Amino acid sequence: MPIKTQFSGRFYPQRFFSLGDALVLLVIATTIFGVVSTGHQWSAAFHPATEIDLSISALPKYTLLSAARGFIAYFFSLSFTLVVGYVGAKSRLGERLILPALDILQTIPVLGFLPGLVLGLISLFPNTNAGLELAAILMMVTSQVWNMTFSFYSSIKSIPEEINEAATMMGLGWFQRLLRLELPFSAVNLAWNSLLSMAGGWFFLTVCEAFTLGSREFRLPGIGSYMAVAIAEGNRSAMAMGVVAMTLLIVTMDFVIWRPILAWAQRYRVEDVPGAVPTEPLVQIVIRDSRIVRFLKLQLRDRQARKRQRILEREKAEGIGFLNKPLEVFASPQARQFYRSKWLGRVAVFFALTALGVVLGWGGVRLFELLSTLSASEWVILGRNAFWTWVRVMLAVVLSTVWAVPVGIWIGTSSRRIRVAQPVIQVLASFPAPMLFPIALFAILRLGFNFDVASVAMMLLGVQWYVLFNSLAGALRIPAELDFALRLMEVPRWERWRTLYLPCVFPSLVTGWVMATGAAWNTSIVAEYMVFKGKLYQTGGLGATLTVAASNADFRMLAASLTIMVAVVIAFNRFVWAPIYREAQTRYRMDA
Repeated sequence: MPIKTQFSGRFYPQRFFSLGDALVLLVIATTIFGVVSTGHQWSAAFHPATEIDLSISALPKYTLLSAARGFIAYFFSLSFTLVVGYVGAKSRLGERLILPALDILQTIPVLGFLPGLVLGLISLFPNTNAGLELAAILMMVTSQVWNMTFSFYSSIKSIPEEINEAATMMGLGWFQRLLRLELPFSAVNLAWNSLLSMAGGWFFLTVCEAFTLGSREFRLPGIGSYMAVAIAEGNRSAMAMGVVAMTLLIVTMDFVIWRPILAWAQRYRVEDVPGAVPTEPLVQIVIRDSRIVRFLKLQLRDRQARKRQRILEREKAEGIGFLNKPLEVFASPQARQFYRSKWLGRVAVFFALTALGVVLGWGGVRLFELLSTLSASEWVILGRNAFWTWVRVMLAVVLSTVWAVPVGIWIGTSSRRIRVAQPVIQVLASFPAPMLFPIALFAILRLGFNFDVASVAMMLLGVQWYVLFNSLAGALRIPAELDFALRLMEVPRWERWRTLYLPCVFPSLVTGWVMATGAAWNTSIVAEYMVFKGKLYQTGGLGATLTVAASNADFRMLAASLTIMVAVVIAFNRFVWAPIYREAQTRYRMDA
């Protein structure tokens, strides 16, 4: 007679081997295979230009290797986020130094970090692939980390003052406050921005795994290099298989990882968002019936119970204060006086700032020497290219706004539409747009347009999700009471959009514009320069200049292009987006 277990108010037979067991075993087997393959790839003899097999049988291994690089990059990004974001939020000096540095670093495209990372790490690991693997991972980090860091920083800074005062009255130390207040409070934003950051890492996958530096080609086995070779050769079947493999990877990660994480993060939501209906991910429902997971949970609980029992027995044998004795050393008056001494902290800060100033000064002098070798005509060409890239960036942002804002508001004002559309948008936003560039290029050229139009369309594919996600987030915060009141008074739909929907969405929309603009500038390196079916497509722009300079190892032009791009983006943020953002936060702020 089968054993019965209660589940969601109904009774199901306890099977010996369930679907949850199969899923757990599949995940374990895939993880082991991925770890072994990654370890073998890292320890293999140095081979910078791996021959890519375009057969379907090679795709599973390539996909796992790319997934492993993405997760390692995310681990580095999360570690950087927790440390740098915390210091920036807690230290006034750190805030003054870190925020401008992050503002500059996030404007530098992946290719800006490429030469230094590749050449430096290869020299550290000349005999194995470890240096090249680390370079690819760190380039993915540069496309993930800034969004997460800003999110964590802003979450800590936005903790309500009354909650901070309650934590102070409870006597929480900095570590307890971090675990019990700051991390839970930032969990929702950090989870969503982690999803977007992973999407940013996938976006530049083809650039990170296959690139040219001077006369040397570098290719790592992975789905990004698979797609790069397929695009260069014009192999349509290989491109289609690569898109299918990447889609399966994104959907699997969404099903197994991101949906459970997002559902778990909802428990730490402070405010009630209209239309946000918590749902249990399907993977949790499936795994709940797994004997393997149940066995592991029981083993873990049993081990924790035995550990607590040993601690209690040791305390009883050696005295109640046994575990507190080591803390007495740190709690002594001498120790407190030592840790509170201001001169020690000032000396450490002085030396750190001095070292930083020396490094920055030396770097500034070397950069000035490098830039001074460019002629006036070269600077004129760079300025013209920057202008045309700026025009394409603005067109991409405007076109994104035209369709994404109405769709985001339409979805966000209905709980039923949110439940249906949110998973689809999640998957689409996570898909690396450069893998769709050949399809977009082929379609646009067949319609009779030139590559200038195609480059704007390819930028649009990369930046539209920032506008859509932020429009959706703003729509979720539209007060349901006001919306209901306007509907009750039979206010026309356009009037509701003008007086309620758009003003409520505007603050989030400005954030989306800023993120989309930065993403469009970064996207220009792959949207303005492309090799398809053995033919080079290039348009006049700063992104194409950067790509050509990196390919030719022209460090003069690379440094000049990066300098102009960073200057333009920072100036635009300071003089255009910053006033608009202040206006949005004052005039259009919806206080509870």
